[in-house]
Amino acid sequence: MAPGIQLTLLIGPTVPRPAPAALVEALQSVEVTHSDAGRSGFQLVLKLGRSGSTDLQDYKLLKDPLLQPFNRLVLTVTLNARVQVLMDGIITNQQFSPNVTPGGSTLTITGEDVSLMLDLEEKSVGHPAQDETIIATQILSQYSRYGLLPEIVKPPVVDRPSITERLPVQLVTDLQYLQALAQRYAYVFYVTPGPKVGTNTAYWGPPKRKTQPQRALSVNLGPQTNVESLNFENNALSATTIEGRVQDRKTNRQLPVQDLTSDRIPLVKQPALQSQSRVRRIQFRETGRDNLQASAYAQAMIDRSVDEVVSVSGELDTLRYGDLLQPRGVVGLRGVGYSYDGRYYVKKVTHRLRHGEYKQSFTITREGLGTTDLRVRV
Repeated sequence: MAPGIQLTLLIGPTVPRPAPAALVEALQSVEVTHSDAGRSGFQLVLKLGRSGSTDLQDYKLLKDPLLQPFNRLVLTVTLNARVQVLMDGIITNQQFSPNVTPGGSTLTITGEDVSLMLDLEEKSVGHPAQDETIIATQILSQYSRYGLLPEIVKPPVVDRPSITERLPVQLVTDLQYLQALAQRYAYVFYVTPGPKVGTNTAYWGPPKRKTQPQRALSVNLGPQTNVESLNFENNALSATTIEGRVQDRKTNRQLPVQDLTSDRIPLVKQPALQSQSRVRRIQFRETGRDNLQASAYAQAMIDRSVDEVVSVSGELDTLRYGDLLQPRGVVGLRGVGYSYDGRYYVKKVTHRLRHGEYKQSFTITREGLGTTDLRVRV
């Protein structure tokens, strides 16, 4: 890998162990993608060759039981004497590419984070007299063998129906149900590797916009520049307000539902909802809810609409940056001017490692223009 960076591979059917030397030596490149929506994934490219009598019938690595689907794989990166878990996942796919020239064959191993195991079985389950946080806690407790550590944030409105009122029923996989419950409040659900090898954090809650900002992304700052490319998009059609009426199922009265602002922790001085001359407006058409539930659903729709008003994609050099950019948190950007400088939510990061190189491509987002920070962490 790149100078000053050490990549460690652990692999095995249940408890991952350090990979054998032959497997490590065959490793050509690694790609890992983390996102705040959906599962994270990884891809390893291995060089295949035949040498000796044991390889006469087939490629040795192609038959290696460690590389079989549903084995567990852990990647850690050591940078600046700090070990960080880059991926804890499950192998799902093998792609063999033979080549007519000697030494040109490759085996590509693909997989996803351990939340994949929550998405393998559709279920028909009732959750009587339980709200979303209780349901999420009970579901996640079934996967302790993957080191899942639940981190669940209670929503602003607790929806715990009585047995006589209605019965929450799950008719999908555990992962799909957790994501559907999160969507009700513009929450997210994802699994991140770590903090220690063998453990994973299962987060169900709002996007983390109140975290300590990470080391700044720097542009046009001479030797302090660490970003190699940037592209900005400002979508004026994203921000949305909502209005309408709901027939309260408890009182049977028609009540107004209206929301014009977002509850997201602000990252900018000029949020699109307040600064744009025109903003999209939609009608609230949800039925069968009481007034509090309707208001919570409306608020979630507003919050989701402003999450990606401004979207920035780019790539940085890991050695110059000096750290791993973490998704699902906040980072500062400097050197591009008042409108686009400042804090952003890190939505997606893709790590690409090969011999002599470590790049990170990223997507960061926020709800408008104008920095709120005179300084950012460097």
